This record gives sequence, C-alpha cells and structure tokens, in this order.
Amino acid sequence: MPVKKLKEFLDREGVKYVTIQHSRAYTAQEIAESAHIPGEAFAKTVIVNIDGKMAMAVLPASSYLELSRLRGPLAAGEVVLASEDEFGSRFPGCELGAMPPFGNLYDTPVYVDASFPRDGQIAFNAGSHSELIQLAYRDFERLVKPAVMSFAEPRAGAEAHR
Repeated sequence: MPVKKLKEFLDREGVKYVTIQHSRAYTAQEIAESAHIPGEAFAKTVIVNIDGKMAMAVLPASSYLELSRLRGPLAAGEVVLASEDEFGSRFPGCELGAMPPFGNLYDTPVYVDASFPRDGQIAFNAGSHSELIQLAYRDFERLVKPAVMSFAEPRAGAEAHR
C-alpha cells in the first residue's frame, strides 16, 4: 500500500523515478550496497521526537545522525530518537524502519541533511525492506519541501544511530 500511494503521488506530480527490487535488507548501508547505490546517495529516514512532536531526519546511509546538531537550529529543548511504539501506527502499511522520506504524505515535518548533492539522485525505502525508489534530488526537494540543515556525520568508525 505505501509504495502504491507514493507512486501515485509521484505520477500525479510528473516525476520520473525508478523502482528497484532487492533482496531483503534492514540497514540503510546494506540496502545501498545490495542495490549498488553509493551510501551518500541512499537516504535513511530516522524518526525523531522533537519537543514531543514526531519528525523525519533524512540523512545519507553512509552517515550517522548527530542529534545535538538538530537541537540548536530548531531551538528545541529535547531531540531524541522516537521508539517504534511511538511512530509505528503513524505510517500505515509501511514496514518499521522502511518509511519513505515523504513526510508531507504523513503530516510529518522533514529535515534533510545538507550533504545530499542537489544535482544528483536520491534513493530511499519505498515502505518495505525489499523495494526502493530513486529519483532526482531536485524533485524530492520540490515535492517534500524539507528544511535543509547539517546534522549528519560521516561514518568513520563511529556507531551509527539506526
């Protein structure tokens, strides 16, 4: 269901995209490798709780989320990872951890890391752990209208927040 809703939205907006089926994988880095997409072009969607309100933090699979770097620009008192119990029902039909970064379809604010190349492609889970969608970053930005800021750190021996 979620991939159908997303594809219908993209088709209605005249966006060119490709869908890629891949073997079941759960981490963003595994999915990127499986689909032969560079980690910096594969978006992982992390659900965060910002002062009691759910939001999506979208960052490259090759990076980890630095929660403190979201707090300052948002003038937030608290930014924490949301639990699956908190957000599971918010994304009907999506497998946990495979939500597409289209918060506009779920009435959820989206914050995207500034490291995504604006003239490149972005790929992301399409609601399942075995299908992804890839499209032009400019189309993603035009449709989602995310707030762009810097909150990701390149993975360099540090544990990534999943």
